[in-house]
Amino acid sequence: MYKVGLFYYFGLRGLRRDHAKALWWFLKAVEKGEPRSMELLGEIYARGAGVERNYTKAFEWLTLASRQQLYSAYNGMGYLYVKGYGVEKKNYTKAKEYFEKAADNDEPGGHYNLGVMYLKGIGVKRDVKLARKYFILAANSGQPKAFYQLAKMFHKGVGLKKNLPTATAFYKLVAERGPWSSFSRWALESYLKGDIGKAFLLYSRMAELGYEVAQSNAAWILDKYGERSMCMGEAGLCTDAERHQRAHSLWLQASEQGNEHAALLIGDAYYYGRGTERDFERAAEAYMHAKSQSNAQAMFNLGYMHEHGQGLPHDLHLAKRYYDQALEMDPAAKLPVTLALTSLWIRKNYADSFLVHMIDSLPELYPKVEAWVEDVLLEEGNATILTLFVCLLTVLYLRERQRRHNAPADVPAPHHQPNEQAAVPVPN
Repeated sequence: MYKVGLFYYFGLRGLRRDHAKALWWFLKAVEKGEPRSMELLGEIYARGAGVERNYTKAFEWLTLASRQQLYSAYNGMGYLYVKGYGVEKKNYTKAKEYFEKAADNDEPGGHYNLGVMYLKGIGVKRDVKLARKYFILAANSGQPKAFYQLAKMFHKGVGLKKNLPTATAFYKLVAERGPWSSFSRWALESYLKGDIGKAFLLYSRMAELGYEVAQSNAAWILDKYGERSMCMGEAGLCTDAERHQRAHSLWLQASEQGNEHAALLIGDAYYYGRGTERDFERAAEAYMHAKSQSNAQAMFNLGYMHEHGQGLPHDLHLAKRYYDQALEMDPAAKLPVTLALTSLWIRKNYADSFLVHMIDSLPELYPKVEAWVEDVLLEEGNATILTLFVCLLTVLYLRERQRRHNAPADVPAPHHQPNEQAAVPVPN
C-alpha cells in the first residue's frame, strides 16, 4: 500500500500524479502499521497536496513518524518550528535541535537547513564557514538546494573563493534536477519496455534542452539500435549516414559538457571517419580531452597514434609513456598494453623487418575484424580484447609460415629468433 501511494504521489510507473489517491493509500498503509507513510502524510498536509493545507495535522503526523525512528521527520518538524506553522510560535532553538537530530543521523535535509540557519544567522550567530560545511555535507548526499547555495557562494565569493566555472557547474546540477527532468524517467521507462523509438524521441527532446545525460543516451540509441531508433531524416527514416551524423553531433554536445566517454567516441568518429570526415588531428584533440579526465582508453589511443605518427608526432618514447599511463589508470588494460609495448620493442629493434610491416598493415583489417566479432559473437561493443587475440594469432601464424619458408629443410632455423608479438589499435 505504501508503494502504491508512492507511485501516485510521485507519478511513477507510468501513473499520473494524483495526491488524493496517494493520501488514500498512505492512510491505508498507516492502518497496517507502515510508519513511512506517517512522514509522507505530514508532508502532504504541510504542502496542501490533494488536501486542504493543515499544519497542525502535519506536525502531528511528523511527530508520530519521528517516534518510529524516521529521522527525516525531525527535519520536517524543525522546518515547522522555524516558520511557526502548526505550533504555538516560532522557536529557533527547537528548530535547531530537530535539524541537529536529523543531521546526526545523516539526513541531508537536516544538514541543509542547519546551513541556512548559519548562513542567515537565524537563531544562531552567523557563521559562513559552518554554513559551507553543512551545505557540502548536504550536497554530498545529492541535495539540490545545497548545490544551489554552494553555486551562489562560489558565484559571489561568500565563504568560498570566487570561482565562476565551479559556480556554473553547480548551477548546471540544479537546472538538471528541475521538474522537466521527468522526461528522463519517462524515457527510461519507455526503453525498459522496449519502446526504443519513444525513448529516443524523449531523450532527443531533453538533449535539445542541454541535458548531457540525454545527449549521451540519444546518441547511444542511434549507434546501438539503428533503424529501431525511428530517427527521422530529410526523406523519412534516417539513412546510415544521417544517423552517424546525428550521433556525432550528440556525442560532441555531451563531450563539451565534460562527458569523457563522449569525448572518446568523438575521437573514434574522427579516427575512423564515422559521421564526419576522417581527421587524425581532431581525433587526437578529442582523445586529449578524454585523457584529461583520466580515461585509460584515450591514453592508450594517444600512445598508438604517437607510435604510428597519426595526427601526432612520431615519438616512440611518448607512445610508451601513454601506454604506461593507461595501465596505471586501468589495470584491466594489462593485455593490450603488454601487446602494445611488445610492438614498440619490435619496432625499435627490427624497424624494417617483415613483421613490422605486417603490424603496420593491421589497422586496415581491424575495423572489419571488430565488426565481425561484434555482430557474430557479442551483443555489446566490448570486442577489443577478443579482436586483439585474433589479430595476434594471425600475425604469429604468418610469422611462423615466413620462417619455415625461409629456412632450408635440412638446416636448423637460426638461433636468433626474438619473441615477436604485435599490437593493434584500440580506438573503441
